[in-house]
Amino acid sequence: MKTTVSVICYKSKILRDGASPLMLRICKDRKRRYQSLGVSVKPLHWDFKKNEPTADCPNRDKIMLLVKKKINEFERFIINLEIEGKEITATSIVKSNGVNKPKVTKSVGDVYREYILSLKDEKRSRYAGMYEVSLSSFVKFNKHMDIPFSEIDTAWLKRYETWMKKQGYAINTIGTRLRHLRVIFNQAIEQRLIKDDCYPFHSYKVAKMNQQTAKRALTKNEIKAIINFKGSSYMESLAIDLFTFSYLTAGINFIDIAKLRKENIVDSKVVYIRNKTSKQIMIPLQEQTLKLVAKYHDASSPFLFPILSPFHKTDVQIANRLHKVLAKINKHLKEIGKKLKLPIPLTTYVARHSFATVLKRAGVATSIISESLGHSSEHITQVYLDSFDNEQIDEAMKNLL
Repeated sequence: MKTTVSVICYKSKILRDGASPLMLRICKDRKRRYQSLGVSVKPLHWDFKKNEPTADCPNRDKIMLLVKKKINEFERFIINLEIEGKEITATSIVKSNGVNKPKVTKSVGDVYREYILSLKDEKRSRYAGMYEVSLSSFVKFNKHMDIPFSEIDTAWLKRYETWMKKQGYAINTIGTRLRHLRVIFNQAIEQRLIKDDCYPFHSYKVAKMNQQTAKRALTKNEIKAIINFKGSSYMESLAIDLFTFSYLTAGINFIDIAKLRKENIVDSKVVYIRNKTSKQIMIPLQEQTLKLVAKYHDASSPFLFPILSPFHKTDVQIANRLHKVLAKINKHLKEIGKKLKLPIPLTTYVARHSFATVLKRAGVATSIISESLGHSSEHITQVYLDSFDNEQIDEAMKNLL
């Protein structure tokens, strides 16, 4: 029986973006074997009668070219087997290591989605969400990201940068999105999907997309005013207490506070693994922080503070709860900041910056501050301290003469 090679849209499998993979179908003696093309298409963009992309299918011409090329490669390989008198089966064709064996290719979108799934598998839901947002941005700009890596060059990146600026996005936001794309390129290089000479970030420098972060640190007196502020409601008091706890425990961020359990308190110290860097942090608890822990003690909950509860089990439930509570806490903090006439909008993150800056002003070494913050390097800590250090240097220069 004649061996046939055709392409199908494997609609039984739906990927996260709603697309289905395209497969080559090899038929011989009523036996069928399938080979992935490494390309996916949404079922609504596939003509199942003709087994080809519809006229309005994004990237239709490139998909048609790829399909035709792969079918021709298989057919030539089968002819060679027939000429050599070798046994031909659907399985042997697919498993063959011949020079014409189809090579699996992945689009930028494929690698992007795979990386997002890997982050979720590592329980890094927050970062997975950030990459989903950046992928969505690129899709909005380019209509889709099922494109080869070679299509993204310096000109493409500059067009995206210009497009983002016209949308009113901040420089730092644009830089973050492009750094995400750079990570995806590095993933492709590691997987040997592309060569280093296909890397557009050699000439396009993402570093230029950094903008001086606005000062987010307060003075010691301003911090004391926040700590001594009397909340007029439960949520307002909780907002002040969480800010206070963060400031007095080396700037622990909101997510890490929310996940603290009773077993994280060891010998009057809080010991935890920082969510962002997976680094263990150990901070002594002062009398005021111990009082806050006692204030929110709940025998029915394993957590230190009333943010998460045993009800929140899945990653999605936890992420949604953290997002909702953080928004409320920051809303109350900003209102408190306005009442106290603070120079900057008050948020939970101000506690972290203020902790670092107050210690620096007290003469504590940056290396010690870096260790307590759980930073991976002193360079990151310096970002927190730049606004202060610039003022200090200016003042020191007056003493030169």
